[in-house]
Amino acid sequence: MSILHEGEDIEGDEVSAEQAPLTLTVPEASAGQRLDKALALLLPDISRSRLQHWIEAGAVRVNGAVARIRQALDGGERVDIVPPPAPEQLAMRAEPIELDVVYEDGHIAVLDKPPGLVVHPAAGNWSGTLANGLLARFPETAALPRAGIVHRLDADTSGLMVVALTLQAQTDLVRQLQARTVMREYWAIVVGAASRATNVEAPLARDPRNPLRFAVSHSPRAKAARTHVRCVQTVGSGRMALSWIACRLDTGRTHQIRVHLESIGHPLVGDPVYRRGRPTPGPTQGGAAPVWLHFPRQALHACRLGLVHPVRRTAMSWFRAPPADMRELMRQCGFAGGDVPVEVFG
Repeated sequence: MSILHEGEDIEGDEVSAEQAPLTLTVPEASAGQRLDKALALLLPDISRSRLQHWIEAGAVRVNGAVARIRQALDGGERVDIVPPPAPEQLAMRAEPIELDVVYEDGHIAVLDKPPGLVVHPAAGNWSGTLANGLLARFPETAALPRAGIVHRLDADTSGLMVVALTLQAQTDLVRQLQARTVMREYWAIVVGAASRATNVEAPLARDPRNPLRFAVSHSPRAKAARTHVRCVQTVGSGRMALSWIACRLDTGRTHQIRVHLESIGHPLVGDPVYRRGRPTPGPTQGGAAPVWLHFPRQALHACRLGLVHPVRRTAMSWFRAPPADMRELMRQCGFAGGDVPVEVFG
């Protein structure tokens, strides 16, 4: 099952290669090699350090006996690997977290995620995530991969997400995402006077100079990405201009909107990572810095979501205005509106 999203990619099988039990036969060509080196060659998708950890934890057996890292192989041995639970699996427990549920039935739930809420447990955030809250609010999601999550938002991005409550619904929603038929519209406040209409089609890959960033790339590992951008309103002029824009995604790559907007010279207000092209303004005539300069998160909100109900097959859509902090930013910057949908896509 492949899943697309806006935040971090979730692509792969329901049980990844690093979680599923494995049984293999050591080839004769591996005779004389020590176990950890041989396994690293046989299982290139799993790091050698991870394999060594599993061996030390007693999760690897050779011909039925608990293995040792340095034991030499003769070739032909049977190796059984039962990986211990990954930290993210152990972290998937129910926690009472307040969730803003926009819609729910027996198959799906649509949520309005607040800024600052991490979607899925990971390093540095093993509890207090949206997934933990889902397990408490919808216990049936405990039987689903990733608690029914089919796409994600970055922690500091707010807005609408759909979650599956049954395996049938999850499978269908994933297929809709793969077919690019799910409508996802975002509002953003960006630096500069944006063009009325821009379509950004630029592949993305992890930035080799900074593993926390992604960048436009034409490397073999880059993934195709397409973002449609429409300008709703511009305030100010010159280097201090700001634009309220709407974005729609055809793909859901990691940090896609943030990278694409930076690449065309319109970084998001408040983005702590993708800042290239953002001016460094001095104080205004009254001695105060521009109100947007210290906005504490990227000004990005998933405002509209549209899909076909995975069971009833009816078209459904939802809209939620940005949270209070972003609406106040828009008001202070001089943008008119922000509480109702705007139609900028034909």
